[in-house]
Amino acid sequence: MSQNNTHILHVGLDVAKSSLQLDLAHTQHALPNDAKGHAQLLKLLTAHPGARVICEATGGYEKPVVRALHAAQVPVTIVEAGRVRHFAKAKGLRAKTDPLDASVLSQYGRTFNPEATPAPSAQQSRLAELATRRLQLIDTRTAETNRAEHYSEPACVKQSRQLVRLLEKQIGACDAQIQTLIAADAVLKTKAERLDAIPGVGQVTAATVLAQLPELGQISDQAAAALVGVAPYNRDSGNQSGVRSIAGGRKTVRCALYMAALSAVRHDAILKAFYARLRAAGKKPKVALVAAMRKLVILMNRLLKNPKFQLAN
Repeated sequence: MSQNNTHILHVGLDVAKSSLQLDLAHTQHALPNDAKGHAQLLKLLTAHPGARVICEATGGYEKPVVRALHAAQVPVTIVEAGRVRHFAKAKGLRAKTDPLDASVLSQYGRTFNPEATPAPSAQQSRLAELATRRLQLIDTRTAETNRAEHYSEPACVKQSRQLVRLLEKQIGACDAQIQTLIAADAVLKTKAERLDAIPGVGQVTAATVLAQLPELGQISDQAAAALVGVAPYNRDSGNQSGVRSIAGGRKTVRCALYMAALSAVRHDAILKAFYARLRAAGKKPKVALVAAMRKLVILMNRLLKNPKFQLAN
């Protein structure tokens, strides 16, 4: 968080599927969430060269307007919706309307002055979309496989098998496109090779991490663990010491690291010994595995941050 926000005008932008609500210098503007609305937004912002737009992640509806802002070189910060909602409640604001939400976003920006979200490269955007699509296909395949257990009608069984084969074909196509995209980009290729060298981390895990955690290699080890959601948080009060637990983070990366850690604690000598030491100390299997996941993401962060950093033999 930057400490100098004297010349920054924080502008709240509440994003919905078809509409935008802008709080600009305490004046509200209702705009459509389309190309015409984005042009109107940029025109309004031209009179305020120190403006920084604050908006929430809204399941993808924010992406087109964020792309337009990045293209126009207007600083924009995408914040977690839960943080803004807690901020509003702390201020005693329980009502929720688009103008109120836009105003709260402006206040959030003025209070915390969060850093602008960097614009992803074209390759990074494509990689993220392909990785997201792959996960959606896997979720659909899992759901269909679970439903298929209860089919007895031959026509239903046949259709289910055909659907699963189609989904597996499309998953394979996503895998191929992801690997082609990474191979064609020198930066992504180097990063993927560094991550793939870690025991337990294969091409799929490396691609997922690069797509869903682009900050890796540019942040602290603590921040990397927190972004994945494997940082333990204290639960202490007075003389009571509660059980540490993880919370938040990016679920898709955490799931990929979980599978990687399962393999690493079996085949990597260092993590295998680390996991065994925790188990011998009385830690539950899942607690020890989460600790191994934290070790993995920290190792990934260091490998990408420092090209000279080498894996221990």
